[in-house]
Amino acid sequence: MKELNIMQDINNASSWLINHQDLLLQYAVNLVIALIICIVGVIIARIVSNALLRVMKLRNIDATVAHFLAAIARYAILAFTLMAVLGRLGVQTASVIAVLGAAGLAVGLALQGSLSNFAAGVLLVAFRPLRAGEFVDLGGIAGTVDQVQIFSTTLRTPDNKIIVVPNAKIIAGNIINFSRESTRRVDIVVGVAYNTDIDLVKKVLGDVIAADKRIIHDKGVTVRLNEMAASSLNFATRCWTTTDEFWNVYFDLMENFKRQLDANQINIPYPQMDVHLRHINQSSDNNRQ
Repeated sequence: MKELNIMQDINNASSWLINHQDLLLQYAVNLVIALIICIVGVIIARIVSNALLRVMKLRNIDATVAHFLAAIARYAILAFTLMAVLGRLGVQTASVIAVLGAAGLAVGLALQGSLSNFAAGVLLVAFRPLRAGEFVDLGGIAGTVDQVQIFSTTLRTPDNKIIVVPNAKIIAGNIINFSRESTRRVDIVVGVAYNTDIDLVKKVLGDVIAADKRIIHDKGVTVRLNEMAASSLNFATRCWTTTDEFWNVYFDLMENFKRQLDANQINIPYPQMDVHLRHINQSSDNNRQ
């Protein structure tokens, strides 16, 4: 009896396949075409994105804007590809768009952080407070801007670490850009002993600054007594140089200040404490008892 039922099921299946072979063939063709559309769409999205990026770079468009627009173009093509695939498979795209629109509100409420990151990314590209290749400090996170993406910004630290910062956090905090201006001021505080002649210190430090040709003397040089601290007289030195030479000038000035202070026998003090020992006569203490 069971064998008869199995044979009957096989016959029914065979009959159904024979009667609906045109429909199955159509579905198979649509499935293959949808797969081809998907593959071609992904390839086109990649080609268009890379081509757009190259064109913008050739026209000297800022790398931050170039990467951002290339990513937008890629995701837009992928979205159209998805709609084309669904349409080929027989899905009513109008109803899909309506459903996605209704679901988009709920998803948007659930993903407020991601949407705020996207909006912040648009603002970063529009106003460009930072650009690729610039050294910035984003709320205590410092590094060179690698690229501004849709939801986050990638920084590369001086010791070659990659830091990914959400765009919303960048917009909400302070942005310190060290590379935007062509010049920077070098501030160095030098402490000397209290018994040192003030005019001599000013001359020694000023001569070191004057001898450095990388310093922009037209913007002014300052060497003044800034503070009478607990253990030292602190002199503030301020001078200007190009942004590219900032750290080289800073380190060279520090080394040359030390050499010239030593050559002129000017001491650099260090924190110290004077301890006074008081001797008490033991015999007088015994008489008091």
